[in-house]
Amino acid sequence: MKALKWIALGLVAYVGLVVLFESMLGLFQPQGGDTIVITTFDEDRDVHQRVVSRLESDGAIYVAANHWPRAWYRRVLDNPDVVVDGDGVARTHVAVPVTGAEYDRVNGEHRLGLAFRVLTGFPPRRLVRLDPAF
Repeated sequence: MKALKWIALGLVAYVGLVVLFESMLGLFQPQGGDTIVITTFDEDRDVHQRVVSRLESDGAIYVAANHWPRAWYRRVLDNPDVVVDGDGVARTHVAVPVTGAEYDRVNGEHRLGLAFRVLTGFPPRRLVRLDPAF
């Protein structure tokens, strides 16, 4: 019985760590050399901005939903018209969900480390290709 209590305590502590880590990322939205700001729109055309990591593969730009909080990704599925700002210039793109062989290729080129996966609670990864809108 004592072992079950320790296991339960460990699970609660781990979930707390994941929630804290994800909350801090969402709150501070750290930006670096490989990040872009993606602007999505909800059904009321309200604007939502999120800092995401820019991934490049085969000449295309991708972004990944690597976390449990992924409202931006759900908005992209509902309305694929997005604005991307990566160098101080905002450009319109169409977000295309990535699956199959293309997903395998891009995911393989941009693997996530074990430490990151542990800190985020092993969420399923989703990829989106950002095609320029002309």
